Amino acid sequence: MGTFDKDISLIRKKPWLVALISAFFVAYPNNAWLMCDLDMFIKPDEQMAYFVFFFFRLAYFWVLIWLILKYDFKKIADIRFMRHAWINLLLTLIGFVVYEAIKFLTVDYDHFFSILFFQFIVVWLITAFISYINVLFDYQLKREKEIERLQIENLESRCNALTNQINPHFFFNSLNGISSLVRKKNDEDTLNYINELSDIFRYILQSGSRTLVTLDEELKFVDAFSHVMQVRYGAKLKIHVDVPDDKRDLQLPVLSLLPLLENATTHNMIDSEHLMNISISMSGEHELTVSNPVYPKLSPAATNGTGLKNLDARFQLMLDKHIEVKNDDATYVVKLPLGD
Repeated sequence: MGTFDKDISLIRKKPWLVALISAFFVAYPNNAWLMCDLDMFIKPDEQMAYFVFFFFRLAYFWVLIWLILKYDFKKIADIRFMRHAWINLLLTLIGFVVYEAIKFLTVDYDHFFSILFFQFIVVWLITAFISYINVLFDYQLKREKEIERLQIENLESRCNALTNQINPHFFFNSLNGISSLVRKKNDEDTLNYINELSDIFRYILQSGSRTLVTLDEELKFVDAFSHVMQVRYGAKLKIHVDVPDDKRDLQLPVLSLLPLLENATTHNMIDSEHLMNISISMSGEHELTVSNPVYPKLSPAATNGTGLKNLDARFQLMLDKHIEVKNDDATYVVKLPLGD
């Protein structure tokens, strides 16, 4: 919190203290008179009464400013300064009339009416400006909260949109896998494929309303994905996971590993001569590395190329970090930052 915010917080929480400081400021001309030779202006037998009335005047300004500020803080929420000015002018005039009535009923020791009038003008200006600044601070605070709320809603909608772009892509690839198994007329492999696939889609559907998940949840998804891919590729594709148990509580965006696994199977040749070994391991305290060998297909896969862009965008939105991609034409490496 900045210095200005602290000052506003003090005004709101301790208006009595602000009123006391303001009262001393307003009564400064009278304070200055105390340093002068009063015998030149006030008779010796009236000086004690003058001192008593001086402290009454200081206390009166204190209470008046305090009451005006309390009224302003509770009743005035308009951001127009003139409204604060007119209302505080009316309240100050009422205070002036009450003050004059007290003087009339007791003894008038205010020998300089012009100074008294000036002091009430200062009271009016001080209370009007403090009231106005308080409302501006409230207005600014509400705007900041509203902006923050809109940013969160925008973040959630963008994350949902990015996640939804992944699901259809995987869905159609999965249907192609089922179609391939059906043509081979291998009912057992087809049933195994469908069972594992149902676990995968269950995770995807349950994750639809989530943004961050634990690494352990993602790795369980990888295990189901591995079974599905082995039905399609057999021993030609293997996924090795080497992540310590104490790192599995770290977080990452939901379905972060799916586009990386899909990239490895979509953009590379996988056969007896090109074995695909995907490695998932920790490369730092808060960094997961996914790597695979590069076996480019003779004809590039027909994809829109948005998978990694979407993944990086989700990491930026949810963890404020970027993924790192390295490709030396022999090994494709993607490093994913993890959150606590």
